[in-house]
Amino acid sequence: MVEAIDMGTVSARGQVAIPITIREKMHLKEGEKVLFFLEDGSLLIKKVESLSWAEITKPLREAHKKIKEEEVPELMHRLRKQKR
Repeated sequence: MVEAIDMGTVSARGQVAIPITIREKMHLKEGEKVLFFLEDGSLLIKKVESLSWAEITKPLREAHKKIKEEEVPELMHRLRKQKR
């Protein structure tokens, strides 16, 4: 289900401004952090909710030997549900 679609432009320094419609829907404010996920040519940007990089990646670091790559999306969904 698509909530919003908009387009940006990559600058010479590799920067992309997030369109205002997307920033408003995501409640993004200046200085907040986002994560970038790249999979099969698709880029997903997720707002970080007051978690440090170490906190975000800890479950993945602990489980990296126990899970297969194809299990990662399901793990992320479970972690998100636990957070709520």
